Amino acid sequence: MCFGQISIIVKPHCALLCLLLSVSAVLSIMGNLLVLIMAFKKSSKMKPPELLSVNLAVTDLGAAVTMYPLAVASAWSHRWLGGDVTCIYYGLVGFFFGVASIMNLTVLATVRFIVSLNMQSPKEKISWMKVKMLCIWIWLYALIWSLFPILGWGRYGPEPFGLSCSLAWAQMKHEGFSFVIFMFSFNLVLPIVIIICCYFGIAIKLYFTYKKSISNSNRVPNIIKLHRRLLVIAVLISTGFIGCWAPYGMVSLWSIFHDSNSIPPEVSLLPCMFAKSSTVYNPLIYYIFSRSFKREVKQLRGWCLGSTSCQVSNNINNSIYMITADVRNPQPETAAQSSSREITELRTMTLG
Repeated sequence: MCFGQISIIVKPHCALLCLLLSVSAVLSIMGNLLVLIMAFKKSSKMKPPELLSVNLAVTDLGAAVTMYPLAVASAWSHRWLGGDVTCIYYGLVGFFFGVASIMNLTVLATVRFIVSLNMQSPKEKISWMKVKMLCIWIWLYALIWSLFPILGWGRYGPEPFGLSCSLAWAQMKHEGFSFVIFMFSFNLVLPIVIIICCYFGIAIKLYFTYKKSISNSNRVPNIIKLHRRLLVIAVLISTGFIGCWAPYGMVSLWSIFHDSNSIPPEVSLLPCMFAKSSTVYNPLIYYIFSRSFKREVKQLRGWCLGSTSCQVSNNINNSIYMITADVRNPQPETAAQSSSREITELRTMTLG
């Protein structure tokens, strides 16, 4: 494993690269810290499935803290800082948190789908023990896969542009090719298929529930509006992560089946940048699409500024999950009898 001179094509862009990495680091760390702070503030009211959203924020924050500082410092120095040991560390933590994130999204989509099927049974809930076991499984699964290259199945190495490390794709075309096949199958293709099927199933369930509600009344129940917004948030989060990592996966596969030297350094650099930026988007999606999360952030900002005008969320808003949208009070008086039932269904269907 050897780190030579940075390509003359990439070196002039190191200052811009460093700026982008620095901005991404600040946004990622601050955004995911906010998500965790909001979860800590309402930990006593937290529902078991909400722990999966907290776990996702932990994976994003962990990736940002362990990877961005070294990447920024290397970009400023126009060379990789450290040697082979540091390279293995960087590749290992990147692969570890990447697998943990995609599996967390897969488990979250599966749990959402299961809950949506049981929305007519409010007493049937996801227990704390089950969610904790799922979170432990996610971390152990990611750890096992990240240790495989250390144990000899696959290997870590420098990226072509010389400023970071990852799986040594070009070197694995002859050594560890089976690792590449299994890794892409179980950590990219299969999770994507599961996520798509689960959210497609939720969309179908939501559609038939909507049609049934419209046939019984002339208004759309609040639970349908909320669940629709939840589905949008979930799909955006999953699409953002997959969209960030898909270009990197395509370039990596190209380097496996073709000569890696045929890929210009700046072409291999851009997908890597997209992959690193995946830790930034989730807090932004929460803030844009979740009224409750936006309100909590504004209240925290007011508290930090010594403001006494912050209002405490009402009981209905406290009962929903951290990244869910608000439930608007039904305006017609005739809807009062159905509000209690909708809130009960809301607690069963929604996930943070």
